Amino acid sequence: MAFAHNLKILLPFQITAGYPTAADTVELMLAMQAGGTSVIELGVPYTDPQADGATIQLANQMAIKGGTKSVGDCLKFVSEARAKGLTIPVILMGYYNPFYQYGIPALAKDSAANGVDGFIVVDLPPEESNAFVSLTAAEKVRTLDNSARRTSAGPTWGPA
Repeated sequence: MAFAHNLKILLPFQITAGYPTAADTVELMLAMQAGGTSVIELGVPYTDPQADGATIQLANQMAIKGGTKSVGDCLKFVSEARAKGLTIPVILMGYYNPFYQYGIPALAKDSAANGVDGFIVVDLPPEESNAFVSLTAAEKVRTLDNSARRTSAGPTWGPA
């Protein structure tokens, strides 16, 4: 949409939920909004982030060690930030396994209820994403296609 309307957006690199501490996450989200961020990419900590570099791996380890261990923890952060005035979109970014363990139908409903606007699922190929995209779209939560393909209108989003 931003591409189609020639809008500029600021999408800083993700923050990992629970890093540096769980207590910092909501305040960091609010500070990002105050600083002009257009969309927050909130990383879901995972024990085996193989597609990420050393810095994100360390942030994941520290978040988990500090007690942020589940998708539910991340949903609570988003809900708390919304209650404190966060209005910009929040995208949960993570690996499929934690989302699958949470349960995709419950994830879709709980994400919508807690103010999540979308997902980036790092290791879910587009050709295998139909069920995930359909279930989340039914709750008006979008799934960003993380593959390299583009259309004339910009990056491809799943239906919402």
